[in-house]
Parts: sequence; structure tokens; C-alpha cells
Amino acid sequence: MIKRIFIWVAHPKAGSLSAGLADAYQEGAERLGAHIRRMDLSDMTFDMNFDGYGDDMPPLEPDLVQWQENLAWADHVLVVHPYWWGALPGKAKALLDRALLPGFAYRYRPNGKGWDKLLAGRTADVIVTSDTPPLIDTFIYGRPGRRVMKNQVLGFCGLRTKKVVQFGPVTKAGPEKISRWIGQAGDMGGRAAA
Repeated sequence: MIKRIFIWVAHPKAGSLSAGLADAYQEGAERLGAHIRRMDLSDMTFDMNFDGYGDDMPPLEPDLVQWQENLAWADHVLVVHPYWWGALPGKAKALLDRALLPGFAYRYRPNGKGWDKLLAGRTADVIVTSDTPPLIDTFIYGRPGRRVMKNQVLGFCGLRTKKVVQFGPVTKAGPEKISRWIGQAGDMGGRAAA
């Protein structure tokens, strides 16, 4: 079966390292025949204001509708993002707030006991770039960004995360190290498509 992979580059700036890692992942997956849909946050336009869930929510803008459609279409998802202040960039978090809606991504059960994971059956990979060294992030901070994305975002909606990789520190990485990261991302894409 040919894999359908949705790649979301959750970096607000075009031409970022996140985009380069996504390029390599995409090339690795396409080499093995995967069908790819991709959206870059830097190209997306939507209102970042969010007042909470309810009946008075504004309709989703076309980019958010397309993002939802790509997520629903995919067998597998890649999220690539920088790690800013222990989390995704604000614009990326705003997209999750606006697009991972009840009735699309999850549904609380009427009896108040749990929820249905409406995106179940999909898998995901996550690539994080950071200036925080991954070992410090793991042993001092407890991997908050990686845990939230795996458990409280993807897992909550039913996606089973296969691999979460954190590359860093970016500011101290020379061309050789970045080239290794690009190669690793390409390998991950190939494994995702296999």
C-alpha cells in the first residue's frame, strides 16, 4: 500500500532549518513512492486570536480547512518545529487551537467518561530543532515539548507517534552536523514510507 504522508512545517519563517529537514524527509519518503501533501506555516494565513471552544466560534479560514483535510487524508504525519520557550512557536500553537476541534480531532463522550480519538489509525513522526541541548532538555527539563506533542496533542487525537527526534543546539551546529541531521531526516522519511 502506498503511504499518504502529510508534512507540516510548523515554523513561522520561510527557509528555516525546519523546512530543510522537511525537504529531506519528503525526498526520502518520495523515493519509496509515498504520496506527499505539505503545508508550511510560513505560507499560511489565519486569525491567531482564539477565545475558546463553543457555538460562537468563527468559521475556519481556507488554510485551516486545507490543513484539516490534509490531516484527515494522511496515513502518516510529520510535524517539524522549532522549540521556543519550551514549546511550539505561538503561531503553530494557535493553529492547533483553531484546527484540532471537537468533532474533527476528538469527541468527549456524553457520559463524561473519556473521549473518542477521531484521528486514530494514523501514525506520526516529530522533528524538533532547539538551541537547548537535547540532553539538558531531557534530564533537566524533562522533555516538555516532546512530551506535549506526543501525548497531549497527537496522542490525545489518536495518532500513534513512532519517532520524536530533537536536533540541537542549532546555534552551535556547523555544516557537518547540520548535514548529518538532514541525512537523518531523509532516513526517517524513507522509513515512514516503507
